[in-house]
Amino acid sequence: MRTEHIVIKDYTPEWKTEFQKIVASLGNEILAKSLSIEHVGSTSVENLAAKPIIDMDIVIPDMSVFPEMKSLLEKKGYRHEGNLGIEGREAFSYEEKPELMVHHLYVCSSDSKELKRHIAFRDYLRTHPHLAEEYAEVKREAARLYPKDIDKYLEYKGKFIESVYLLYETIGLEGK
Repeated sequence: MRTEHIVIKDYTPEWKTEFQKIVASLGNEILAKSLSIEHVGSTSVENLAAKPIIDMDIVIPDMSVFPEMKSLLEKKGYRHEGNLGIEGREAFSYEEKPELMVHHLYVCSSDSKELKRHIAFRDYLRTHPHLAEEYAEVKREAARLYPKDIDKYLEYKGKFIESVYLLYETIGLEGK
């Protein structure tokens, strides 16, 4: 599911509710097999403007659980797309879930580097609102420059994301 026209919207508290609605739709079997389901990405950071798409990571203990999780997700109408070039993150797509907000669903093992990056980025922006504001402006500019080119949009904002990862690795979250 590729974004055809990039639109950045102001933060809305409904994104939390929509995330919870998606989690509930997964059912008890998936919840029982996961360690957690993390709301990641820009919609998970209060007051951060974002594309209105929920990003979520289903966290499993290790990849030995993945075949069963994949099967459970397929029963819920999700289709495994592979890692899409990002190690440690298995992507799933879907069709026809009009009752749910548009979302990107990933499965990651608890030791996944990509999971750790998602959570670190989210948590760092949550604790540094000035950086979240700066990121919102970068995203708005990227959307203005590349409204129909998701690859260019991602490339443009990627420089900011990498700078936040570097900050996080340099000074960390503790006490900052």
